[in-house]
Amino acid sequence: MKLKLITAFKASASFASVAILISGLTFLPSCTEDDNITVPQAQPVEDKAWTFEETPFWADEFDVPGKPSATRWQYEEGSSGWGNNELQYYTKGDNVNIADGVLTIEARKEDKSGAAYTSSRIITRGLGDFLYGRFEAKMKLPAGRGTWPAFWMLPTDFSYGVWPKSGEIDVMEHVGYEPGKVHCTVHTEKNNFLNGTQVGSSKYLADFNTQFHVYRVDWTPFAVRGYVDGEKIFEYTNKNTGYSGWPFNKRFFLLLNLAVGGNWGGAQGVDDAIFPCKMDVDYVRVYKMVN
Repeated sequence: MKLKLITAFKASASFASVAILISGLTFLPSCTEDDNITVPQAQPVEDKAWTFEETPFWADEFDVPGKPSATRWQYEEGSSGWGNNELQYYTKGDNVNIADGVLTIEARKEDKSGAAYTSSRIITRGLGDFLYGRFEAKMKLPAGRGTWPAFWMLPTDFSYGVWPKSGEIDVMEHVGYEPGKVHCTVHTEKNNFLNGTQVGSSKYLADFNTQFHVYRVDWTPFAVRGYVDGEKIFEYTNKNTGYSGWPFNKRFFLLLNLAVGGNWGGAQGVDDAIFPCKMDVDYVRVYKMVN
């Protein structure tokens, strides 16, 4: 009698279950190599209709003039292209300021360290790392071809590997050559822009650059849902097929940045007449998920 090994990966829903299966290898008797063994299919995670606390447990109202709080934000600096062939140099504080209760990130046409533009990118990594919750920012966006503002999330630990394996959540992105079209998107190993399988949705806002709007994501074990001014525009659900489709069971941190050019933002060039231009943020708030 031969022994046939059931491959753990076929039956697993996560790395944890893979580890369990491998630690206790399962063998079934088989008379021929042609026997068909039915492996139970993973079932989608149940939607338990999670809610969120009414008071944020992490927030920045930007009510203290000057630079962003060092207890909430840190700077990313440089002009490496940031994986998207972006054109700006992100400075350490020169392009960001708080006044009248609003955080402003300003992009400028100026040379720095080989880059033709400067801007800023601030993140909460190590200061605000989150697993599930409600994430929202009230923002007014810049207009002009070549701008690429974003409010988004990346994995703190990259537990499943380099991008896109460990995931990305884009609460709001806007590219200047499509004025008013705001996007909410997720990226995973299965679904990402490199192979044209990214999943997302968009909404048109005529006053995106003259009025503040609230951009939000509700992230639970079942779904990532995107909202603009309280209206749901996007949903991505957990099919329980492993990290390649759902890496969103690990900690993520927040990012705010205003890029110039890049593979997407600069797809139709950059209009130098728009500079300086700015992205304004009234607040950023994070609410705990209620179990």
